[in-house]
Amino acid sequence: MKHRGFTLLEVLVATVIMAVAVTALMSNLTTSLNNAAKLTEYDRLTVLARRKMDELLAARNLPRSVPFNGGFDPAASGGMNCGWQARLSGFEAPPGAGPGARALERIELEVWWMRGQDRRSIRLEAFRPGVLAAGDVPAAGGLR
Repeated sequence: MKHRGFTLLEVLVATVIMAVAVTALMSNLTTSLNNAAKLTEYDRLTVLARRKMDELLAARNLPRSVPFNGGFDPAASGGMNCGWQARLSGFEAPPGAGPGARALERIELEVWWMRGQDRRSIRLEAFRPGVLAAGDVPAAGGLR
């Protein structure tokens, strides 16, 4: 006489194996989703940082040698608490250059955001041509 089907022990072993496999898959899925969320967050802030740097490069009346800052629209940042801080400074000028001479300016930009209690940031730096003002002329040498 032949018996068809599985014994109770075989069913229990198969269930344990499936439970271990499903738990491992769910753990990997959770890790993957967390990594994807972090990358999306970083990509969004990188786009905002580049956009802000483009605005700063185009602006001609920025304060010199003084940090200035602002925030981002929550709709653009995906609801994250984030903002930026920038500084415009003289970088290099020809030897003996006076007020009105062409020079190279540096813009430093830091975009920050909060992830839980941790503050994260992206730093960008760009250069643009500018004109020396009376207060920008160094006593000797370049502006560095």
